[in-house]
Amino acid sequence: MSDMLVTLYKLPPLDDALAAVARHDVTVRRALAPEKPRILAWAAEHFPGWVAEIDVAIGRLPVACFIAIREQQIVGFACHDATCKNFFGPEGVLDAVQGQGVGKALLLAALHAQRDLGYAYAVIGSAGPKAFYEKTVGAVVIEGSSPGIYAGMLRAEPPR
Repeated sequence: MSDMLVTLYKLPPLDDALAAVARHDVTVRRALAPEKPRILAWAAEHFPGWVAEIDVAIGRLPVACFIAIREQQIVGFACHDATCKNFFGPEGVLDAVQGQGVGKALLLAALHAQRDLGYAYAVIGSAGPKAFYEKTVGAVVIEGSSPGIYAGMLRAEPPR
């Protein structure tokens, strides 16, 4: 999958997205370091391929992982600066809350945090739902970026 580029100085407002998910009793906020074991256990169950990147993002200062919570349960996450500096991702949202603006709020929380760190642009690494990123933040495909930074990456051991 190709990478995408986002102009951070043209982002939609974060407050509107946070208010939209609050109507569904969802809170989006930066993760806290003491929550790391619980977040990683949740990710191992729901998004096992991204546990390592979430681990790195939570270990950064400021923490570079945002979580979405409903009734003290994690329902989604988004990270930045995990695989590379200035990269957004990974991001994941449980099926049960899709369509409620949770993905948008997480995306915007992380991208606004990147802008606050002084970045003018961000790269969405190996972007999954391209149409979502195009519509939500005006992301554009970076031609020739596949497989990009992930070329030659070690994968899980092949079955014997």
